[in-house]
Amino acid sequence: MIRATTFILAILLGSLAWADNAVRVLMSTTQGDMEIDLYLDRAPITAGNFLQLVDDGLLDGGSFYRVVTYGNDKGSPKIEVIQGGRGDALEGETDAIDHETTEQTGILHTDGVISMARGGVGTATSEFFIVIGDQPGLDYGEARNPDKQGFAAFGKVVSGMDVVRKIQALPADGATDSDYTKGQILTEPVIISSVRRAD
Repeated sequence: MIRATTFILAILLGSLAWADNAVRVLMSTTQGDMEIDLYLDRAPITAGNFLQLVDDGLLDGGSFYRVVTYGNDKGSPKIEVIQGGRGDALEGETDAIDHETTEQTGILHTDGVISMARGGVGTATSEFFIVIGDQPGLDYGEARNPDKQGFAAFGKVVSGMDVVRKIQALPADGATDSDYTKGQILTEPVIISSVRRAD
């Protein structure tokens, strides 16, 4: 019993240390603000890349442009996320980063977690998404991607999930050349006016 209690206490203390070592950023959008903790200790490559984008001002003027719900998702297992970034505007300005799996970082895709969008492994650059609800299908070893490497989670929304859910509920009948994203592109993208360090 003592050993089990000690183990649980160690997990709790580890979680607190994780939170204490986070770098917080403030993301301001036309639908409201959100505060996001970046876990540099757990995901140094991915969180570090995002923080560099923030410090360079490269996310300013971007947008949330895609919303995925259980009703419009065509993947398996179905997920709920909102996706944002600068799209093709940053082509050539950002390099692809090495893929940090959830198995390596321990940051699972739970409600509010922010993660990198990607095609193949090691292709993520600046596009990202925020998870709504717990979405284990996005973790390492799961079948959302055929390669089963999952997505690289690197932080979490600590304030402003109401804004995330408001964005997800917006009309999504924007134009797209892809059948896969039909019904997922926001009619009016939500502009990300700025992203700055909060502390």
